[in-house]
Amino acid sequence: MGKGFSKRSLTVSPSLTLAITAKSNELISQGVDVVSFGVGEPDFNTPQYIIDGAKYALDHGMTKYTASGGTPALKKAICEKLSRDNGLNYKPNQIVVSNGAKHSLFNTLQVLVEEGDEVIILSPYWLTYPELVKICGGKAVTVECLPEDGFIVRPEKLRAALNQNTKAIILNSPNNPTGAVYDKNDISAVAEVLKDFPDVWVIADEIYEKLIYEGEHISIASLSQQMYDRTIVINGMSKAYAMTGWRIGYAAAPTVQIAKLMDGLQSHETSNANTIAQYAAQTALNGNGDSIDAMKEEFSKRRDMMVDILAKIENVSIVKPKGAFYVMVDVSALFNKTFRGTKIETANNFAKLLIESYYVAVIPCEGFGAEKFIRLSYATSREKITEGLKRINDFVKEIK
Repeated sequence: MGKGFSKRSLTVSPSLTLAITAKSNELISQGVDVVSFGVGEPDFNTPQYIIDGAKYALDHGMTKYTASGGTPALKKAICEKLSRDNGLNYKPNQIVVSNGAKHSLFNTLQVLVEEGDEVIILSPYWLTYPELVKICGGKAVTVECLPEDGFIVRPEKLRAALNQNTKAIILNSPNNPTGAVYDKNDISAVAEVLKDFPDVWVIADEIYEKLIYEGEHISIASLSQQMYDRTIVINGMSKAYAMTGWRIGYAAAPTVQIAKLMDGLQSHETSNANTIAQYAAQTALNGNGDSIDAMKEEFSKRRDMMVDILAKIENVSIVKPKGAFYVMVDVSALFNKTFRGTKIETANNFAKLLIESYYVAVIPCEGFGAEKFIRLSYATSREKITEGLKRINDFVKEIK
């Protein structure tokens, strides 16, 4: 009997960001003042009223197993949120609560994707998407979205990628890493193309929906009954409520059958999501939203600051993001130039030299399907943004 490893584990690509993250942590442990633009989570603490909800659960013995797909009260709160915010009507038995939105995506792909099925991913994309597709036996097919289009997919390019092997498309708005937001016209154009491919599912990752600074969030499932019937909406508590470590995500399925299939998988994978975190999430969704508004206002100011400063740095270019908390920076004009005798050939190379010389951590985007770019998060203080961008400017000036 062989002692080899499974193909699905061996085909998962290692993250290109790990080396940068490891270097950053190493320098910080040595007492070096590192400015990190890599973080993908709000730097705000979870609002106190949510923490109090968790404390109440602990104090009242709410620490047992729940139903694998979530507590009835949390599912009800999610249904109310989806109706109130997105114009989408679901019943609790169409909702599956999971260990973060990533888990919800995994459950969704496990239910939909057969070996060899194609899943369309719009590039630049969150680097986990193609890996999840591969783990589930599918084939990730990327469709490039260009900076000159604001990183919004062109309908004709989407149409060209669709075929009889396409099982699903993942639509992420607001987008990580670009910050692109699909407005009503953009979403409608995607839906129009999909009318000719009625068997293709839409997986709508809406985790950043509360962090939009220009325009408004439109859920593709709200456009028509046809789109509702073929869309699985993914969302969670991490970004809007600064609850990244609580690990609560959810999927809203168009039919009870799909939700049952996800729930059945999850019952064997993990059982229920953390019980105390579910009560905290219920408290969050039933709150008044003031904490979201305050966080969004601060992110908007940081975004404007970062964009204004980056616009003055030579040999880099950006597309102003409309949502999320990231800015994509095109550094390809610096490729084939040298920094202190070392040639810069890739974004990964740029990021490595930057952290080693100026102690600034950024995310190279080869793993996001955008090899010319680095990603900067503005989920950090204005002081750190100012200092970090000053260091980047000094670094770029040294490149000849």
